[in-house]
Amino acid sequence: MPTSTWTRLSPARRERVLVAAMDEFGTHGYSTGSLNVIAREAGVAKGSLFQYFEGKLDLFAYVAEQTSLRVHAAMRPWLDGYDGSTEFSRHLAGALEAWLDYFASHPLERGVTAATNMELDPAVRNAVRVPVQDIYLAGLRPLAERAVETGDLREDADVDALLSLLLVLLPHLALAVHTPGLEGPVRLVGEHPEVRRANIARLLGPLLADFVPKGP
Repeated sequence: MPTSTWTRLSPARRERVLVAAMDEFGTHGYSTGSLNVIAREAGVAKGSLFQYFEGKLDLFAYVAEQTSLRVHAAMRPWLDGYDGSTEFSRHLAGALEAWLDYFASHPLERGVTAATNMELDPAVRNAVRVPVQDIYLAGLRPLAERAVETGDLREDADVDALLSLLLVLLPHLALAVHTPGLEGPVRLVGEHPEVRRANIARLLGPLLADFVPKGP
């Protein structure tokens, strides 16, 4: 967690450090990300970073958390906007479109997402992914539970299973927007918007098949 010295910094200086760390970790990952570069780009002494955070891992965990909070804020209209007037699968398709568009236009957030999900050291990966997943679940669980309440998902739907599948899918899609071919045979990158929307629906069909009410 950040130290009290960090909290006393001006918002502008905190933002400079955060952006520099997002860029460095997002480009080089945790292991080869350089505190020297972060300090230089933020315009602070390297020693100052150790006054702000307990160490490199503490800074990386903070960057991952703050990045997830930024993504969560951007997706809040979709997380909070479902009221049952639109079919849940259609609402979720729109949310995934917004998700793809967000990461296509936010390279810093995309880089940090790659760094947190592809980190090779399991101890480091767990240190950052657990709090990140908690943030994702805080937004996704109420959305899924509302879909159960409206009847768009079965009353006995295994919500935890659906959330686990989404936690696998979402980081993959965040990276796919900048890695052509990563998405597999059902293409989402470089397609006409109508084609992309149809392909998202194709992915959601089997994903939601066991969770939606069966027809008569």
